[in-house]
Amino acid sequence: MIALIQRALNASVTVAGETIGKIGPGLVILLGVEKGDDEQKAQRLCERVLGYRIFSDEQGKMNLNVQQAGGSVLVVSQFTLAADTQKGMRPSFSGGAEPAGAERLYEYFIDCCRQKNITTKTGQFAADMQVALVNDGPATFWLQV
Repeated sequence: MIALIQRALNASVTVAGETIGKIGPGLVILLGVEKGDDEQKAQRLCERVLGYRIFSDEQGKMNLNVQQAGGSVLVVSQFTLAADTQKGMRPSFSGGAEPAGAERLYEYFIDCCRQKNITTKTGQFAADMQVALVNDGPATFWLQV
């Protein structure tokens, strides 16, 4: 399971012209589910993402996690993170989880975030989404379990 996380000043997800998820300061989490992923991996990734210290403390050092910084999260499914790009000029998606299992683990990840008492907004699984964000820093990190 993969999370590409971006520290954001604000972010939103739009589907068919309607904004379905919007946050102020916090994290945009692009979530990719791979074959062999399970609830244990989703739980571990959630703990890593929410505990990752990429927000500035009083001394300007990256020392606070999203909750300590008072932020929220926007979780967006992104199957392209599981792409194999090692060969050729076209990505292969054979490493991605099948859609039903991927959706189940995406929803499980969201539930894990909400159980940690953090404001959690989402995109829409398998939809054509437009994601807008102001990346703060920019600060972008790849986490994988």
